[in-house]
Amino acid sequence: MSNEKLKVPIFECHYEHWSEMMENLLRAKQLWGLIDPGIIEPAVGIAQSEAQRKKLEDLRAKDLQVKHYLYQAIDSVTFEQILDRKTSKAVWDSMKRRFAGNERVKKSMLQKLRRDFEILEMKNGESIPDYFGRVLTVANQMRSNGETMPDGKIVEKILRTLTEKYVYVVVSIEESNDIETMTVDQLQSSLVVHEQKFKRGDKEEEQALKMEEGSSSRGRGRGRGSPRGRGRGQGRSSFNKETIECYKCHRLGHFAYECDRSKEANFAGFDENEEVMLMASVEDHVLMARDGEDNKSYIWFLDSGCSNHMCGNKDKFVTFDQSFNTL
Repeated sequence: MSNEKLKVPIFECHYEHWSEMMENLLRAKQLWGLIDPGIIEPAVGIAQSEAQRKKLEDLRAKDLQVKHYLYQAIDSVTFEQILDRKTSKAVWDSMKRRFAGNERVKKSMLQKLRRDFEILEMKNGESIPDYFGRVLTVANQMRSNGETMPDGKIVEKILRTLTEKYVYVVVSIEESNDIETMTVDQLQSSLVVHEQKFKRGDKEEEQALKMEEGSSSRGRGRGRGSPRGRGRGQGRSSFNKETIECYKCHRLGHFAYECDRSKEANFAGFDENEEVMLMASVEDHVLMARDGEDNKSYIWFLDSGCSNHMCGNKDKFVTFDQSFNTL
């Protein structure tokens, strides 16, 4: 990598962050030895061989390169505050003394970071990568201030603070893995897979709901192939699906056409926001006359108040009082 393309981390008064990145850069360039332990100058009056003098000159040339990187990272104000500029190690140590902070400052910062770490929780609608990013930001700051933060501690924190929809996922992970030895990367990859499954499930549920709404609007208020009954019932009122009893399984909360046992009955679709008429077919224990033929026009109707029983053929009634009406 050429010097022109090398991106040196800029010092912005956050010494721990900057020193970590700069150290990584110098190690990658195989120059960290000029900072730690630094150039060891020969004692005065000690004769050196040609090879030793050449090695020393090579180290001094590389030391100038490291000093160049350090000078690129700091502004003019910081440059003037550096007391000793003879070697790159002297520059590094001077910045560390001035900007690294004392133990009291570190301890105060660590207390704040511990509090921030404890109150972290996943927000509703937040993605797994975003939440991991928030947790790791605080965890890495704690590490730079001297806190011991093994992956196991971060893994336990994340599992403890996920949203409710991940409860069964957390139980599964805890049962099948050793949390203390599990890495943060392993946990994230596992949770991302479950997150994708949740998203697919939400899309399928949304599509099914749209299809159900479309089916209800097409079959609103009338059975297939059945005539509308004459007259009005007394108990007609707004519809609440929670009070509906299925004609097949006799449980509340759904219609017979939604029941797994319903295969033969002909039922109407409903719009939950409108007034409706409930219809029962021959199989639903409603008395009707057939006259020896299978004619679906003789199907009975029941209104939502269950107070009037009506049929489209008046001749099928033994008695019929036309004087009673609700108009």
